[in-house]
Formats: sequence, structure tokens, C-alpha cells
Amino acid sequence: MMEYLAKFLPYMLQSTIMTLEIFVLTLAIALPLGLPIALGSNSRVKPLAWLCRFYVLIFRGTPLMLQLFFFYFFFPLVLHMKMSVFVTVILTFVLNYAAYLAEIYRGGINSVDKGQHEAAFALGLSKKQTMLDIILPQTMKAVLPPIVNEAITLVKDTALASALPMVELMKATNSAVNRMTDITPMLFAALLYLLINLVLTMFAGRLEKYFARYERKEEY
Repeated sequence: MMEYLAKFLPYMLQSTIMTLEIFVLTLAIALPLGLPIALGSNSRVKPLAWLCRFYVLIFRGTPLMLQLFFFYFFFPLVLHMKMSVFVTVILTFVLNYAAYLAEIYRGGINSVDKGQHEAAFALGLSKKQTMLDIILPQTMKAVLPPIVNEAITLVKDTALASALPMVELMKATNSAVNRMTDITPMLFAALLYLLINLVLTMFAGRLEKYFARYERKEEY
């Protein structure tokens, strides 16, 4: 069994790189994309607000697995466009997580006391200055914990990409289990997922300490 495991370990480690690529690209694109969607949802321009809220409703209200299959078949069958599996997965994950992050941002923005807006108006600040200099900095500190939770969920959701012909960690694990008829590769995969989330949790802890120190300085 150890000989078989030794053969599959490099294969599984290589597939872990693919999992990390999905995670990093999704987070790097979805994090900034969620903010304009959140601002659009709060917009006084009704068509824009309805459009953004409808987008959020669709991507939060349907399973990510269904969205993966939809985009995988939609582009070649309906639009007659050939898109690689990797690009399809990234596009689907980005659109899905941008919707969740938009709601997190919107909740953070709405949680800022209205007195902050009134004080900014009294100081003669424009709406843009108020949002950029006062509201958004407070929002970012408030939304950090839920964003970290979404990032941890994203690490686990990357396993859904195995439903498409893409070799990421979960698909490599299933292949190893089928060939070895042993669950040891699953235990190894579980350790890899835990390790990724452990590193992510430690990084988030450092960010929280940084913002807490920044708040203490503001108080002084």
C-alpha cells in the first residue's frame, strides 16, 4: 500500500496546486467585485438596485454545483464558445462568491451609524468622500470575520470542481482511492484541506490583531 501511496502523493500534491489556484483567483477577483455590487444594491437608482439584487438572488439562491454545470454547457451549446474547464470554474466561482461577498459588504455598510453620514455632511464632505474616507474603512473592519468564514468555505467548495473534467485535489483523491481500494488518500486530502484552512485562519488572526491595534490608536 505504501508503494501505491508513494506513487499517488506527487499526483495529489500537484492537484493541490490547482485547488490553490482556484482559491486564490476566485478570492482575488470576487473580493473587489462584490463591493460595487453591494453599492449598486444600495443605490437610489432603482433599476440598478433591482439588477444587483436580482444577481445576488440568483447566485445565492441556486447551488454552486448547478451553476458549474450551467456555465460548462451554456457557452458551447448556446453561445457556441469554447471555454476551458479551468476558466469556466473560475468564472462560476467568482460570480457565486461575489454575490455572497456583496451581501457581506452591504450588511457592513448598513451597519455604520447614520450619524457618520450626518457628521460628514456637516463637515462639507461629498458623498464620494464620505463613502471612501469614512464609511468604507469602518465597513472593512466590520466585515473581516464573515469574509474569513467565506474564504474558509471557498477552500472546501473547490472540491465541487471535481464534478467537471478538472483534476483538483478531490478528483485526484477519488482516483487514488479507486485504484488503491483504500481510504488513506482521503485522510491525506483531509489533512491538506485542514492545513490550508489553518494557514488561512492564522493569517486572518493577524489581520484582526492589526485592525484592533489600529482602533486603539484611534481612541488615543
